[in-house]
Amino acid sequence: MPAKPAPIKKAVKKEAKKEVKKEEPAPAPAPEPAPEPAPEPAPEAPPAEAPPAEAPPAEAPPAEAPPAEAPPAEAPKAPTPPPPEAAAEAPPAEEVKAPTPPPPAEPTSEPLELVVEDVNDTSVTIQWRPPATIGNAGLDGYTVECCKEGTGDWKAVNEQLTVSCRYVIKNQTTGDHLNIRVVAVNAGGRSPPAVLPDAVLVREVVDRPKIHLPRILRQRYVVNVGEKINLVIPFIGKPQPVVTWTKDGQPLDTKRVNIRNTDRDSIFFIRTSERADSGVYEMCVKVDSFEDKSQITLQIIELPGPPASVKIVDTWGFNVALEWTEPKDNGNTTITGYTIQKADKKTGDWFTVLEHYHRMNATISDLIMGNTYSFRVFSENKCGISESATVTKATATIQKTGIDYKPTVYKEHDFSEAPKFTTPMQDRSTTVGYSTKLLCSVRGFPKPKIMWMKNQMIIGDDPKFRQINNQGICSLEIRKPGNFDGGVYSCRATNEHGEATVSCKLEVKQPVIAEADKK
Repeated sequence: MPAKPAPIKKAVKKEAKKEVKKEEPAPAPAPEPAPEPAPEPAPEAPPAEAPPAEAPPAEAPPAEAPPAEAPPAEAPKAPTPPPPEAAAEAPPAEEVKAPTPPPPAEPTSEPLELVVEDVNDTSVTIQWRPPATIGNAGLDGYTVECCKEGTGDWKAVNEQLTVSCRYVIKNQTTGDHLNIRVVAVNAGGRSPPAVLPDAVLVREVVDRPKIHLPRILRQRYVVNVGEKINLVIPFIGKPQPVVTWTKDGQPLDTKRVNIRNTDRDSIFFIRTSERADSGVYEMCVKVDSFEDKSQITLQIIELPGPPASVKIVDTWGFNVALEWTEPKDNGNTTITGYTIQKADKKTGDWFTVLEHYHRMNATISDLIMGNTYSFRVFSENKCGISESATVTKATATIQKTGIDYKPTVYKEHDFSEAPKFTTPMQDRSTTVGYSTKLLCSVRGFPKPKIMWMKNQMIIGDDPKFRQINNQGICSLEIRKPGNFDGGVYSCRATNEHGEATVSCKLEVKQPVIAEADKK
């Protein structure tokens, strides 16, 4: 009986040694959470590993006593050794697998690529990219801070965290220089800030000025005297461009020309135009050192004056030759033509003989013999015809002269011609009871007489036949021909210069009767 528990003791000793060996590395974490008795075996173990291993077997004899005192209970106690092993193993397992506290939350790295997207006179728009390292604590948002250059008074411009990587800093003062930075925030705190390298000037970005001159103003702009001029010339530029006008390189006369400028266009206005307003007007828009210029050529025109002089150069037969010179006043535009009129001395009424005439001389023809004429000339330009005309000082008289009219003798053409058939008759066939026509055409002068014949016998006025001759077209209608109306038909044309005949053969057939109809 005592021999059986001996091996169990050895196993217990081995397990105890294993427990001691397992407990040796445990003293490092033990001082923090372990109870007070735990640190005592730790100092004893290092000086001598064997004595503490022997101590448990010294305590074991009292454990042997119970089995010696109760031999009959050995059988049921034999399976009890495993629970002590489990009990011995359980405590060290809890000490090794004790839950470790979570690592402390850490802030993210700084935001990346902070740049300025847009700047105007009251706001600055910035954008950036998320941090390269965010960590387990995640990212709650960003704080945008700014301060004026030269001060360290950083202030957050967003009351709440923004999750967007773009932000508009509003309500800024034009002309301020701002230092801007962005900080990422999470449970671990604030990240290192991403700072713009240079201060940002709050001002409008310069947009080069540009004049959009209307197409109608890209060439000479022509207006009649007295008309109103109202021109609108749009332009662009940022900030608001400075607009200036000049005329022929000199400042404008504000008494004659009114200029009104807006942020998008310039209005050029003249209430009543005069010829003195003609010239080259230049518009200039300027933003800082950038500028754009456009020119408008304005031409104010009016009716021209009359030609300087008009004279009669020569008179012969029913013709008069005139010459004149250009007008002294062309109405501020080129002369496009002249109008010449004549007047008979007897009536004094003026009649136009030439209009829009471009030369400086003209010959007036078809004048009436025995009459005396005066002439006058008007000038003409784009605006119209001159109000007055220059009249010839001298007059032209068409002299009466004897005229012998000998008409040309023309030889009369002889149209006489013997009859000739231009369209012959073709052989034809018809059916009994069905009318048919024979046609031909003939020409000749004098008009030939037409005669129809059947088998060389003149048909005459037989009512069975109908004869028609119209403009040389001859036709013979045979009404409901019978079996004996077939034969050779001829048409004879005769006049004093000769005769002609044309013939054809007509065949009259019996109608075809079906077999059913015969029965």
